Amino acid sequence: MKHTSTKIIGITGGIATGKSAVSSILREKGYRVIDADIIARQVVEKNQPALKELVAHFGQAILDDDGNLNRQALGDLVFSNPQFLEDLNKITHPYIFDRLKKTIEKDCLHYDFVFVDVPLLFEVYDELEEWDIRFYEIWLVYLDQDRQLERLIKRNKLSRSQALARINTQIPMDEKKKLATRIIDNRGDLTDLRNNVEEILSEFIH
Repeated sequence: MKHTSTKIIGITGGIATGKSAVSSILREKGYRVIDADIIARQVVEKNQPALKELVAHFGQAILDDDGNLNRQALGDLVFSNPQFLEDLNKITHPYIFDRLKKTIEKDCLHYDFVFVDVPLLFEVYDELEEWDIRFYEIWLVYLDQDRQLERLIKRNKLSRSQALARINTQIPMDEKKKLATRIIDNRGDLTDLRNNVEEILSEFIH
């Protein structure tokens, strides 16, 4: 990453732990938040090179009738086979990280603080470093696995086994806690979460 005085803070967690809610709170307070998930969706839009590579690898079954990516079909495929998930990442990550890096560099020209929401930050940490994407701090949105499982089943309308399969592809939350700079506890309600974010911001900014 080009030299910058901007502090880049990574926001991460596990699937369905509340990262989007934290990002929304930060945006409400006027902070710049880059969402890596949005970038990941953009690079596999219709006619994008990454989608063409995915179709060449996994076949037409991952597309809907309009030629767009069927995320449910792709998810069912890759989360049932570790090799397929690895193949997906090998195809998409270069496109995602290239766009992510360019977005961060652009925002560093305009902001003192840039938050980057990366769902699997610790899982792809080495790759991010290879792309020279580095963080001043990493904040973890924490949720215990029982609540995480409950939220994921409800949000994505998955069976318990499907939800567990997705959670188990990620580093356990308790391991991530040891790697993070700060912990944002999301075991309460939205008001509790907002208070926790505000407390951490107060400590960090001042």
